[in-house]
Amino acid sequence: MDPGLRPRIDASQVPSPIELVEEDKLKWEDQAYGTLPGSYAPASTTDFIAIDQGNSSPKFARVTTWKFPSSSRLASECQIPLAVVFQPFAELDPVEEPVPLIQTGESGPARCERCRAYINPWCLWVAGGTRWKCNLCSHETEVSAEYFCSLDANLMRLDHLQRPELNKGTVDFVVPEEYWAINPPEGITLPYYTVTPRSTGPRNPEPMKYIFAFDVSYETVQSGFLASACACVSRILFGGTTADGASVDACFPPESSVAFLTYDQTVHFYDLSSDRTPMLVVSDLEEVFVPLQRGLFVNPSQRREVLKPLLTSLPERFQDTSVARVALGSLIRSCLAALAGHGGQVLVFSSTMPTLGVGQLKAQPTESEFFDTDKERVLYKPRDETWTEIGQECVVDGIGVSMVMAPFKYMDVGSVGAVASLTGGDLFYHPRFDPSRDEIVLDSQLQRMMRRMQGYNCVMRIRSSNGIKITNTHYGNFYQTSPTNLEFGTLDADKAISVVLEHTSRTLSSRDSVHLQSSLLYTTISGERRARICNLSLPVAELAGNVFQFADLDTTVCHMAREALALRLKQKMSIVREDLTEKCGSVLLGYRKNCAASSRADQLILPEVFKALPPYTLALSKSKPLKGLLVSSDARNYHAHRMNSMSIRSLIHYLYPQLMALHDLEDDVALPDEYGRTRLPSVTRNSHTYMEANGIYLIDNEELSIFWVGHSVSPNLLLDLFGVDDVMLLDPHLARLPVLETRLSTQVRNILTHRHLRRGRVNKMMVARQNLDASEIEFSDMLVEDQNNGNMSYTDFCR
Repeated sequence: MDPGLRPRIDASQVPSPIELVEEDKLKWEDQAYGTLPGSYAPASTTDFIAIDQGNSSPKFARVTTWKFPSSSRLASECQIPLAVVFQPFAELDPVEEPVPLIQTGESGPARCERCRAYINPWCLWVAGGTRWKCNLCSHETEVSAEYFCSLDANLMRLDHLQRPELNKGTVDFVVPEEYWAINPPEGITLPYYTVTPRSTGPRNPEPMKYIFAFDVSYETVQSGFLASACACVSRILFGGTTADGASVDACFPPESSVAFLTYDQTVHFYDLSSDRTPMLVVSDLEEVFVPLQRGLFVNPSQRREVLKPLLTSLPERFQDTSVARVALGSLIRSCLAALAGHGGQVLVFSSTMPTLGVGQLKAQPTESEFFDTDKERVLYKPRDETWTEIGQECVVDGIGVSMVMAPFKYMDVGSVGAVASLTGGDLFYHPRFDPSRDEIVLDSQLQRMMRRMQGYNCVMRIRSSNGIKITNTHYGNFYQTSPTNLEFGTLDADKAISVVLEHTSRTLSSRDSVHLQSSLLYTTISGERRARICNLSLPVAELAGNVFQFADLDTTVCHMAREALALRLKQKMSIVREDLTEKCGSVLLGYRKNCAASSRADQLILPEVFKALPPYTLALSKSKPLKGLLVSSDARNYHAHRMNSMSIRSLIHYLYPQLMALHDLEDDVALPDEYGRTRLPSVTRNSHTYMEANGIYLIDNEELSIFWVGHSVSPNLLLDLFGVDDVMLLDPHLARLPVLETRLSTQVRNILTHRHLRRGRVNKMMVARQNLDASEIEFSDMLVEDQNNGNMSYTDFCR
């Protein structure tokens, strides 16, 4: 049949992601999930309680199917990508058992002699407990005398329940000196100048050092960004009152030390051991150096009387500056020189494209000339390879670099942001920074950065059992130093990495199991070297129906997203979008051929698990890094950085934002009941078809929250939520909801607070009045089931 003559599809009849999400929430609302192999895991968007029974919680590790296909032929027939996503530091629910910490002494954790896998619950004990058989390579390893224990009648060790590494899927080992980070080898030349010899050999674990580096050029000072940055850092170190009046406690680690740098066309160091805090200027931008031997790093609690006045005075000190150019590359190399031999974290505040010193960049390319051409990919790579080199230099020295960007014009995030991507750091993007609107969000982001779990000097490796191999294809923000090793300057609770799996020539039996183990060596903020181990054991399926029945939609979408982001660096963007559609169609065709009963050729057949794959695929094609409309490369590169490392849950909410009708809230929803529990309202499908002009809607994509106000909205609703009774009186620049003593205001603020607590930070907020505010364009783009973003509607996509 000609496509133009196909019957119109009823939008209400096509499957909705909302239905699957709500069904899964109801299923796991009152029951815990046991992690034994063979069960289907809760969706990533569900708040579930997991009981570790030898497999890592799905919060730490998820696979694209929980029953692994027995052969490469079966996998090819199903067309489900084989991938695993690890989030080693994922946060657990307060009622869940914390990750066990195991002291291993000088001998270290027990490991396989052949493949170096760590001891885990799926190993077998043989020869009366004197040897253990590795579940990955089947090699038998002798048990050391101090680790030996007799076996019971079931061939289990008698101390099985007393050793968490033998019954828990996720554990932390405290490891001895042989696991310490190694200082990078001496090169022919150093990227900085130093008078002291560079440290070699193992690096003694120590508390993390932090450097806060402030751009003090003209634009940064005049916009108020410098003053906001200094105020936020002061609250991190000493606590205080935020811009919206909330009181926060200090969150800087008590064992850690801090240094401050500022920069414009030169780099400025501060001697914090002196009460006068003199500023030392380094003007040599090509061969930077640290101009003081002591006094650069201090403990904030011991030098509060010096640091707090310094942060207050910095905006005033540079108030009259006329310097408009910055040497950002030289600044980061200066931080590298200061942290060499130690590792640590650097947080850079910047609002100007670097045009001086190391990695200086030329004027902005004419992006419209590259759009939708084969040359477009150059906009998404560093224009100067120096930025890649800087990132690699930092990560091998155990340094993570995060950046807060507040540009008023082109900044080249593709080049500058490569340092954060390679080192495992964050990018925070606040274009056209407005302190009254953005300081609240910035403060929340930095508080989250400091309060979440993180480690530095990290090395990660993923191992698999016989019959399966880990490919060289890894996705995330890291530096891959070898086919098997991933290095991070820093790694935190919000970051996830994924890896592609494939079969070897061997066909697996249904009696076999597939085993995966990720090991992450890291140094804690307090200065202890540990190894976090995550284990997965998966049953094998010989039938396509079982593979599809236990497939994981969220993990599959995450893999497809990261694969598409990698392809955009090699192919034309339109081809990437077409490739996404073809992959979605291939999965559905694989199900139709192998599992579905015979039906008409033009009938849409969707597997139960993958009913929402088409709308997620369409949403991915409409995301900022991949959409067909002209979007600035800075915005594309920022959102690509975020998508490439965010957790699966965050990615799902980012692609298909949560839309909620606030005018239809039930009286008892989002309010604590007699037991203190709060029931959250259900969400609505992302289309204007399901919206009313007399309503108020909240949409949230993990980055931005927008209140859409219809032109026919009731004055009573406006009064209850915003404190005004006329749409024209509503402030479109409102940065926070007013606190009102009304039920609706309390309900909505409870919803926002719940999301804030889950994420650990607040979103930027906007108000979009129907047909009045420009922010309505952004709101419309987030309705991914509609025809927008240079792409078709969901119903047309299904035709």
